Amino acid sequence: MAVDSPISSPLGPPACDKDAKALRFIEEMTRNADAVQERVLAEILTRNAHTEYLKRFELGGASDRQTFKSKVPVISYEDVKSEIQRIANGDCSPILSAHPISEFLTSSGTSAGERKLMPTIKEDLDRRQLLYSLLMPVMNIYVPGLDKGKGLYFLFVKSETRTPGGLLARPVLTSYYKSDHFKTRPFDPYNVYTSPNEAILCPDSFQSMYTQMLCGLIERNHVLRLGAVFASGLLRAIRFLQLQWPKLVRDIRSGTLTSQITDPAIREYMDNVLKPDPELAQFMTEQCSKDNWEGIITRIWPNTKYLDVIVTGAMAQYIPTLNYYSGGLPLACTMYASSECYFGLNLNPMCKPSKVSYTIMPNMAYFEFLLHDPNSGSVSSKLVDLVDVEVGKEYELVITTYAGLYRYRVGDILRVTGFHNSTPQFHFVRRKNVLLSIDSDKTDESELQNGIENASKLLADFNTSVVEYTSYADTTTIPGHYVIYWELLSKDSANAPSHEVLNRCCLEMEESLNSVYRQCRVADHSIGPLEIRVVKNGTFEELMDYAISRGASINQYKVPRCVSFTPIMELLDSRVVSVHFSQELPHWTPERRR
Repeated sequence: MAVDSPISSPLGPPACDKDAKALRFIEEMTRNADAVQERVLAEILTRNAHTEYLKRFELGGASDRQTFKSKVPVISYEDVKSEIQRIANGDCSPILSAHPISEFLTSSGTSAGERKLMPTIKEDLDRRQLLYSLLMPVMNIYVPGLDKGKGLYFLFVKSETRTPGGLLARPVLTSYYKSDHFKTRPFDPYNVYTSPNEAILCPDSFQSMYTQMLCGLIERNHVLRLGAVFASGLLRAIRFLQLQWPKLVRDIRSGTLTSQITDPAIREYMDNVLKPDPELAQFMTEQCSKDNWEGIITRIWPNTKYLDVIVTGAMAQYIPTLNYYSGGLPLACTMYASSECYFGLNLNPMCKPSKVSYTIMPNMAYFEFLLHDPNSGSVSSKLVDLVDVEVGKEYELVITTYAGLYRYRVGDILRVTGFHNSTPQFHFVRRKNVLLSIDSDKTDESELQNGIENASKLLADFNTSVVEYTSYADTTTIPGHYVIYWELLSKDSANAPSHEVLNRCCLEMEESLNSVYRQCRVADHSIGPLEIRVVKNGTFEELMDYAISRGASINQYKVPRCVSFTPIMELLDSRVVSVHFSQELPHWTPERRR
């Protein structure tokens, strides 16, 4: 019910009593951020005082910040890999955490090219659930009436593995979806999914996707929002519909589920849901048989108010394609999380993607920040606390968690955009990793993304956009050079960009890269002309299928922005339809020294 009394929340009027409580909690946490952080650190250090790891640093039972910072070092994954491996192998002694490690959460397969095992404890699920519970109360401020319909969310699990010691190792979302927090969640009219648990929990990605899509079509007039974890996941669902709509239409027309769906729980559920609907079957045939799929989302789901997907960082490249399929629906980025820790939420979820900022919730972990120089890429050795960061500056995130990661460098670079009460708000800039290097050049993900965006502007006159891309540093040529693989979406095949235009795209990319790269090209001649290889449509979907077949999580999969694995290179090269090079040198002049 609506709240009559003016509940104090600067965020906006709550939709119901439950929302009012959630918004008050956000205000309380963000107003008292420093005190909350002090309490969180004291709790972590007190409970874990007798762990093997912390005893090394002789804290003497101290739980204050000053002692902690003076004695406990900043670390990366390699620094605790041996301890994590001991736990994975079955050592149950309190190595990192006084609480038993309940399972390991596997990091995304494309984060630094290595699947890492992140320790977690049972109560971490409560913290994740708490953050999830804050998302809809904030969204309800901006989008009224979400209790009058449902969300079509494409959510998937990955079948877990076990470590030698018997602990589960799985992606964080698989852990959450398989928990009672998700499976037995209480009914919330503002958060009802069209996808049944039976489909979400099915480990077969085809059967899961097929069923979720079918349920979303059956309830198309009740769908008020579409979502997936990443933007790429939602586009994968649209591509799935393009390929499978004739089968889906047959099922809708006959009221009988295809024999390709063999999961007993799904079949039992669909027996009660799927009924013959010739009218819907005819409508879907009319919509999907058209060559033009522009605006297909709002044609099939006409009441959709927004898309709930992550489009920050490298996911920003999907924005034009999402706009194409959705007719320009708002894109909502709601939360910021990783396998290591859930961090915070977007208090203005309907803002433009370029304006997305996440407010760190100070109760989730203890947060510190290494000042990062965006020009040199260097980081300061001095860490600052959550409330002491400065607007406009970039930082590398460092966390201390309840599960036993102490002063751990996550690898995310964040820019401070402002504060909500005493809590900073951050724009996600990128992962701190160099993607491409031939000589003394170092090109990172954000620079590559910027180059893609600038070059793709030359395609606008041809109604063409870059749907997907990856890269590699080709050192088989002398000198070596950058190779960029592009998959293009052309709305008008009769007006596709010419070979000359794509050659100019190569040069435009080079003009967008840093001065060290351009110096290597122009003055040192240590880098050859940049090359763009255009691949067939659907190539990157094949790349995803290949990664999933090798154990990647469908929820956490992100297209690698740089590739070097031979089978992937062979797959990409077998799909190339045209090749283009820079025909000129990019601009470069010596920088003045001060």
